[in-house]
Amino acid sequence: MFRNNYQGGPVVEIFSGQGKDPVVKWKLCGGPSFIHKEYNKEVRGFVYCLEGSSQTVKMQMPENGKMSLGLLQRFLVLQVHIEQCKDFSIELLITDLEHLKRRLYLSTVHKELSATHLHAKIPLVGLKRSVWSTLCIDLISFTSELFKGFLTLDGITLFATCKVRRIFTMKTVPSELSGDGNALNKTDMFLSGAGLMDSVPRSCQFPSDVNYVTQVLNMKNLRKADMRAGLLSSDCGGS
Repeated sequence: MFRNNYQGGPVVEIFSGQGKDPVVKWKLCGGPSFIHKEYNKEVRGFVYCLEGSSQTVKMQMPENGKMSLGLLQRFLVLQVHIEQCKDFSIELLITDLEHLKRRLYLSTVHKELSATHLHAKIPLVGLKRSVWSTLCIDLISFTSELFKGFLTLDGITLFATCKVRRIFTMKTVPSELSGDGNALNKTDMFLSGAGLMDSVPRSCQFPSDVNYVTQVLNMKNLRKADMRAGLLSSDCGGS
């Protein structure tokens, strides 16, 4: 879907809650009572809400499973709001450097990291809740250790429960501060790493008065969370 599009800029936009039909290219599962568009006063714009069972309520792109997104940039960024005590998951279909399909399944349900040659289950440890978050997933970090590297991101599935404002890819990780103006807590899992800094373009930023956090998800930060929580299994690894 994006393979023939220009992807050399700072971002490639995948989803925005604005517009007449933001999910025209998405497959929605769960019905309008569980997945719907609403105006959010906090961010002063429209968002999509996924509510109910994480097993059945989801939005998937591309709608046709035989198609692929063909996204090339390193970081997948999601602006989401996740409620306390609710499950939240993201499934990503990846093509690795050997042109094989792999799946990354990041979820609050998982308690430890596990991987086979086809898929990896990644715990969303220490996820900030009840606040808007810029979740920045380092695709190269995960796939280089768990699989055979990263070539393209070809599918995205978002599971309940969450509110989603925007989804886009970036060449380099956001260099933002937290929304309250304070530097990111260096004891948390949100450090980005030197040499990978960039700013989110203005068109994709939250309004300036929105309280939010930036959370960078990669293997290094997952291990930092493991040192505090002891959640990673010792036998995880790629093939």
